[in-house]
This record gives sequence, C-alpha cells and structure tokens, in this order.
Amino acid sequence: MDNQLAIFGGTKAKSTSFGTGKRFGLEEAQELLEALEQNTLFYHSGRKVKAFLSDFNALYGVKYSVAASSGTAAIHVALGAAGISVGDEVITSPITDQGTLIGILYQNAIPIFADLDPHTYGLNPASIESRITERTKAIIVVHLAGNASDMDAIMDIARKYRLKVIEDCAQSYLTKYKDRYVGTIGDYGCFSTNDFKHISTGDGGIVIVNSDDEGQYQMTHAFADKNFQRFGDKVVKDLYHLAPNYRMTELQGAVGIAQLKKLPWICGKRRDYGDRVTEGIRDLPGISVHRVLENSECTYWFYMLRLKLEELSCSRDQFCQALAEEGIPNSAGYIPTITYMQPLFQQRNAYLNSNFPFDITGVTYSKGLCPIAEEILDTAIRLPINEFYTDQDIDEMIHGIRKVAQYYERKPE
Repeated sequence: MDNQLAIFGGTKAKSTSFGTGKRFGLEEAQELLEALEQNTLFYHSGRKVKAFLSDFNALYGVKYSVAASSGTAAIHVALGAAGISVGDEVITSPITDQGTLIGILYQNAIPIFADLDPHTYGLNPASIESRITERTKAIIVVHLAGNASDMDAIMDIARKYRLKVIEDCAQSYLTKYKDRYVGTIGDYGCFSTNDFKHISTGDGGIVIVNSDDEGQYQMTHAFADKNFQRFGDKVVKDLYHLAPNYRMTELQGAVGIAQLKKLPWICGKRRDYGDRVTEGIRDLPGISVHRVLENSECTYWFYMLRLKLEELSCSRDQFCQALAEEGIPNSAGYIPTITYMQPLFQQRNAYLNSNFPFDITGVTYSKGLCPIAEEILDTAIRLPINEFYTDQDIDEMIHGIRKVAQYYERKPE
C-alpha cells in the first residue's frame, strides 16, 4: 500500500464510498397503516405505543417503562418523578447535549458538573463525590457515544448519600456494563428515539422505571401526561402538582415497533466495527483509543479517539485535515465548547431576564472547573460508525488512521 499521505499527493486510504442502507421500509409502513386504521392516534386509546413499550420491556428485561415525546422529555420526566425541585443540585457530565440539562433547569434545580474519565468519557466517581453538598439530590450519568460509565462506583456513591441516579442512554442502546444493560442499573434509564440515534421514530423517548413499586411507575407515567392517571379503563384527571405534556403519539409508537426489531442487529454491527477500529489502532503513536470498561460492551454511536499531541509533530487540525484527505470523514472534538462555558451558564440565564435558579446559591461556572473534560474536547477526534458500513470500509478507515499517525509520529532528535 502507498504510505505517502494523500494530502501530499499519495494514494487515498479510502477512494470508494462508504456503505449505506435504508433505515425504514415496509415494516414501518405496515405498522403506520395499522395505526391509522385504528381511527385514533392517541396513545391511551390505541395499541401501538403500548405494544412498543411491551416489546422494549421484553428486550431490556424490565417491568415498567413510560413513553415520552423526546429524549429530553424522558430525562425531565425522570427528574420530576424523582421529586427533584427548586434549589436542588443535580450532578452530571459537562460533555453532553443540552437535552440532559433542560429538565434540571425546568425543575428549577441547579446543574453541577463533575469531571470525566479521560478515555471512556464517563463521569469520574471521585469527582462526583467531591461535588456533593447538602443540596445534592441526584446524579445524571451520561453514557456517551454508546459507552458505559463506571456504574458500580457511581451506585455506591448514590447509596452512601441517598441520591437518585438517572441514566442518560440516548446514545447507548444495548450497551452493557458487565452483565447488565445500561438504563437498568440506576433508578431511571432514559432513551431517545430522535432521528440521530440507533433507532428513530422521528422524535420520541422512553423512561425505564427500575422499581417494583407500581406507584412509582404510575407517578412517572402521569408526569409525562399532565398528571392524568390513565390506567386501563380508569382515567383520573385531578391535578396534584405541575407536570408537562410529553405524550408519545401512536405514529411514533408504530414506527418504534418496527425499529426495535432491527435494534440488536444495528447495535451488534456497531459494536463489532468499533471494537475492530480499536484493535487496529491501539498500538499507534500519538493515539488514545476509545476505552471500554472490562466485561462491558460499547455500541458506538460514534467512535472518539484522542490525540497525544506531545507524541506527534502536527496539530489536531492538521491531523483531521490529513485524515479527511485520506477519505476518512472526521470532526474535531464533539460539542463546540464545554457545556458550562456556553452562554446560558456563563450569563446564568435559564429564563429571559432572570438569574433564577442560579441565584438561589450564587453558583458560577468557570474555565478549569472540569480540566479532564476540557482536555478531552481539545484533543478528541470523532469518527462516524454506521451499521451499513462494510468490512472493507472499516479496514480502510484503520489504514487511513495508521497512515496519518505514523507519518506525524514525533521522531527522536
């Protein structure tokens, strides 16, 4: 193979298109037609959302789950059901989508950010414990990019301080921590079915309720539906406390039924491809691979490696450009900036013309708050992984990364 970089005139590592495929087909169309033929698209009157949840529960081996209108809604529902309220503190990750944080602020609680493991990108248990105060009521664990966080240590801390644990599994379908699926370990497991996840219903969410207490399930269910108590033929409309309307429609449920059948294959392909990338590049100079905890399984919503720039003679931007010229799509980092440096937190404006709830405690967020997380964003390169890729695609991706890393290896003087 030609090892001269394509950016300098060499042969590209990948000159053919990546494999593609159709996410939706006749299976989804049939389910949608059946939903329309019910003559109702309301979840309580129809059969599709109920069937979707039943199939999901069977796949995950759980008793209770609740449908929601989005993954963001799912996290808000879990927070509401957990009793998170005004002035409470919720510890979470500083590398995440704002959907993890919106529910905290809508409950008028205060996000507190803990630092991350440098290679799994999950919450660092020691950092979590260092952030706990008398106001702390919950931890939202973000299983980023299909990778499990260190749940044994996190659950030990939660039990010690009597904290609720909400797992954000939006990017981590069928991810395993040891012998358990993430989402089944904490008090609640929250999932997204928007168009940018392993499965899609356009938008939607699910909350696993990890409790044998039917009352806890009913409270969670009601919080997603304006506190309406809809169970079987019984509908109770008493307004006990404020709750949003996050109902899933029968159309979303219908598509979800068909999508769930494909999920094991989707996650299996992504797991195999991501693990192959790791094995293909783990020996390279200047590269830290996407680490998966022992006896766990990652389902790679994307693959995120990190550069050890002290071992390379290039910048991250130069590495990314060279990789792109090899035909390997990539992007620097993940989110544009660490979450707490975004304007909402710097200006402390959850609501227009107000510093509430931040002014309850006077909390501020400064650069350096989570140094490892900041370093991750400064050194990470994100690579797409897709179930429709081919073995050849993965081999060529590995070859491209190897070419660039070996070319830029810093040689001894």
